[in-house]
Amino acid sequence: MNRLASPFSTSLIMRLCTAIPHRLSTPHTSRVLGGGAALLRLATLHLLNQLLPDELKFDARIYVGEGVYNIAAYGRDAAGLRRFLAVTAPSAGGEYLSEKFNEFMKETQVEVQLDKNSIRLTDRGRVAAELTISEGGTAVKYNVYLRENKVELQFQSTDRSLTELAARLLRLAGVGTEVKKMGGRDVWRVEATTDMLAAGRKELRDALAEIVREVIARGWVDADKAERWLEKLEEGRVLKEGWPRYEVGLAKGALVIRFSSTDRNNIEREAQRFRDMGLKEGVHFSMKIPEGSKRGYVRILREGLAHAAWLSVYGSGRQRELAAKFVEYILRRTEEAGKEVYEKAKEIIEGGMSRGSLTLKGFEGRVEVGGKTHVVKVIEGGAEIEEGEGGRKLLRIRITAEVDGVRSDYTITFGRYGKRNAAMGRAYARADAPGGREADAKRLAALIKALTGMEPWVYRMKGGRIIIECSGEHLEGFRRYAELADAIERWLEETNRW
Repeated sequence: MNRLASPFSTSLIMRLCTAIPHRLSTPHTSRVLGGGAALLRLATLHLLNQLLPDELKFDARIYVGEGVYNIAAYGRDAAGLRRFLAVTAPSAGGEYLSEKFNEFMKETQVEVQLDKNSIRLTDRGRVAAELTISEGGTAVKYNVYLRENKVELQFQSTDRSLTELAARLLRLAGVGTEVKKMGGRDVWRVEATTDMLAAGRKELRDALAEIVREVIARGWVDADKAERWLEKLEEGRVLKEGWPRYEVGLAKGALVIRFSSTDRNNIEREAQRFRDMGLKEGVHFSMKIPEGSKRGYVRILREGLAHAAWLSVYGSGRQRELAAKFVEYILRRTEEAGKEVYEKAKEIIEGGMSRGSLTLKGFEGRVEVGGKTHVVKVIEGGAEIEEGEGGRKLLRIRITAEVDGVRSDYTITFGRYGKRNAAMGRAYARADAPGGREADAKRLAALIKALTGMEPWVYRMKGGRIIIECSGEHLEGFRRYAELADAIERWLEETNRW
């Protein structure tokens, strides 16, 4: 088991920290309170001061004036107390702390120390070592293992509050992790592996890289494998610092991007990050708050990733900055997940960035459909939302174009259908068009392919009717055009039921 490198009980200290004020500043910290509350907090501060080591001791006084009681902690070590609270207070990092305290949390100076004498081979032939992460006079010692295919940093204890502190220090070191219970045992653990560690601060990555180099020198690990670890740790290229580890992959061909956690605060933090970016719940992302020991999640939907990509180019100020960082992060994660996952993410991102970047008016192109090359010239176009039967909202895309020199007005109507609420568009070939329905269907198919890059489906029905059908992917293609993008965006949002 790992031990806290401070001479006092973490559990007691953390309980005491809940009772004292968190509005801290330098060189002193103060809080305006009522009489009873002020006396209770003053007593707590004095008790805490007795438990602290000499380098963290501080002075505390109470001032009374016109019914207001003011507590102040001051002296040259008040700043040290503030740093101590930054990592030990159970509410550290919570939204209810003061703005100044939250700003201070971002500026914490984590120290990482490696005990080179601890680098060893275990009885099972595994490489192990120990390193210590500290902040504000509080330190935790972690075990490091070089396993078959990964570097793993680990801390475990029967004291959950001590393990929570270990997780907090890791987060301050730039590694997003959480406390987990080990099966049915009363043992708690935090762990992080290569990809997560590569997101950490330089101090942590340097210490881990030093372990790997030492092990290479001793011939205890395959050199090629170790070099790959060093590449990740030294460049920090796998994850962007400040982001937790999102799961990425494919499920039945669809891209899945999800962050899961048993901690409600972690889930709400990520959801708020998306809201700050300009994404909307139910349209761009979905979330589930964890209940009990069950995990919750935040999942970015396909539409959300595409919209984030669009915001990374066309968003304003802070939104553009957040979106650009998120898109870069996802590209890095999917690249590590494999070529197929990366190509899927890249396709969605490039599609999102191109939305509204083109204009229908003046579009000209040549496209092959059914073995014949067609010349397409668009004169004008637009889209609007209308109400259909039963109050169903429909999207009508109207385009006037010349195809092979024949000018026609085309209308494609999109609606939502089926259990999956899929977006589908339909148009009907006109019997009164030049050349009849068959010729009209071919010209419309050529127009759709020229604008979206994909051929529509053409169905010949009884009675001579011909239906031209488009999918949501065709709709994505139409969104590239400025005349259509806004109406499509509104229609998708208004008809989304998830």
